[in-house]
Amino acid sequence: MRNISIDTLDGTPRPVVAIGNDYADGHLLRRHHHRRAQLLYGSTGVMKVSTEQGDWVVPPQQAVWIPPQLEHEVLMLGVTTRSLYIEPSAIPVSRDVCEVIGVSPLLRQLLIEAVEMPLAYDPEGRDGVLMSLLLLEIERARELPLHIPLPDEPGLLARCQSFLQYPNVHQSPQDWARDLFISERSFSRRFREQTQMSFGQWRQRACVVLALSRLSTGESVTRIALDLGYESPAAFSTMFRRLVGCAPSRYSIV
Repeated sequence: MRNISIDTLDGTPRPVVAIGNDYADGHLLRRHHHRRAQLLYGSTGVMKVSTEQGDWVVPPQQAVWIPPQLEHEVLMLGVTTRSLYIEPSAIPVSRDVCEVIGVSPLLRQLLIEAVEMPLAYDPEGRDGVLMSLLLLEIERARELPLHIPLPDEPGLLARCQSFLQYPNVHQSPQDWARDLFISERSFSRRFREQTQMSFGQWRQRACVVLALSRLSTGESVTRIALDLGYESPAAFSTMFRRLVGCAPSRYSIV
């Protein structure tokens, strides 16, 4: 099915409903939730997914897993999607939190095929077998480190949100501790308790995730590296490759 809302198809008596959608650049799906779980795959462009637990950036040809009933908002940056909406009883056991996952070539082809299937596909025939294989591939997919966790504590949350507006790799825990009027030791302990990451790990991941969305709009690696405070594009590329597993040029449209 193409360019139709899950709201009109949610009652379909099948464990998986597949829908393809095309979105204008900059289209915002405001905060909402689904009764079913959703696997949201972008064949083109970049998606930015926000929940109360944090933000995720989804590169082209990867996907985000969204559990049932989770409130979320999605910014589409030139995206064509393939979505699976999965009944709670059919959810793979390994997928219980929001996360960006890697999409294998097999999973990608199955997603493309699923959108072309009849809505009321034969669960005992070929289409039913393909849907079962889809669920198995989702279960074994690996998580990608593209989540920016956000703390609950108001003061720390405000400081994190300010960093996401103006990221800089040279901001230090000493700077943040001073701004929050606490010791550096207390800050480090509190930050890890709230985000499950050290400040340095969080800062690095935030810079990479924010860079991904800028790369998708055509900004150069050099411009992004300098804006983030790296001494050179090479230093930024080394850090990016270490975290994401490939060079930033892979995600650039220029």
